[in-house]
Amino acid sequence: MDYAVIMAGGSGKRLWPLSREKRPKQVLKLLDGQTLLRCCFERLSPIFDARNIIILTNAGYADLVRENLPELPYNNVIAEPAMRDTAGTIGLAAAILTKYDPNATIAVVTADQVIEPADVFRQTLKDALAFVNNNPANMVTFGIQPTFPSTQLGYIKCGAANKCPECENEIYEVESFREKPDEKTARQYLDTGRYFWNSGMFVWKARTILANLEEFLPDATEPVEKIRDDWDTPSQQKSLQEWYPKLPRISIDYAVMEKAKHVFAIQLKCRWLDMGSFAALQDIISSDRNNNIVVAGSNELLDCKNSIFITEEQGHLIAAIGLKNIVVAHSPDATLICHIDQTHRLKELHELIKEHNGDKFL
Repeated sequence: MDYAVIMAGGSGKRLWPLSREKRPKQVLKLLDGQTLLRCCFERLSPIFDARNIIILTNAGYADLVRENLPELPYNNVIAEPAMRDTAGTIGLAAAILTKYDPNATIAVVTADQVIEPADVFRQTLKDALAFVNNNPANMVTFGIQPTFPSTQLGYIKCGAANKCPECENEIYEVESFREKPDEKTARQYLDTGRYFWNSGMFVWKARTILANLEEFLPDATEPVEKIRDDWDTPSQQKSLQEWYPKLPRISIDYAVMEKAKHVFAIQLKCRWLDMGSFAALQDIISSDRNNNIVVAGSNELLDCKNSIFITEEQGHLIAAIGLKNIVVAHSPDATLICHIDQTHRLKELHELIKEHNGDKFL
């Protein structure tokens, strides 16, 4: 059977003060009053029954996820007791699913991406599922056609495209994965026409990814097996608390995909955006006549240009005069004001806030 696994554990520090350690970016209502998590779920719902959609998230976010998706069965939200990157998350999900369905096929997606139109995404996902179900040893990653020489994304180098009998989209053999390049290298990648951006979405058989984890990340084998053995028993939570933190903290790309054989790519031919920063809002929200991005119930802007004003509080008025290239992000207990070109320094700001205020505002 086919399953969807949504990875929803990131905190989104680059969207502070809207996103916090206890309120991650995937549950912020930034998209016409909808959360990124809700949008992700609704993209998947026409393909997967709610009982076959699993969400893995930080233990501190589990209740927020359940509140955002009340139609999801309670036990389909799995609370991770520690941060262990994507290899641990994927290994845990695959291990649990194989306990009940040894032939499970998994589509792995993330909760913090904007993907439009949804029907193009769904057709691509259906093609990847069909390809893997017909070729159980193969693993598929989703590639995005680069639109500029990004230095913030990884790249996938692909060989020739091949037709899949049951697919509308072509399937590419993956030659290699490349980490975030400098701008000169990124431009070279684009010039060749053989590189996709790495979207961080995958389709594979649960048993296949577990076999690859056993081969390339053997330290993960005992923890996931212990958790699987105790899952749905009185020892489930104790085992999860004991063994999950023992998983290596590493991404699935480093751990497996860069080393494995039988890796293929399918191109996602639609709008795709990793919603990781305030600048990303400029790509998903229409600007006003002065190129301002505004997410607020009420606003009065006088002679403001090229700026971002954002609050989730619909009853809160944002008013500003004469601002240019500025970010103003309001929350009930903290407000960020900074130049658009300085948002990359939010990590430094977090450290100062923690030094002077502890975790109160984080």
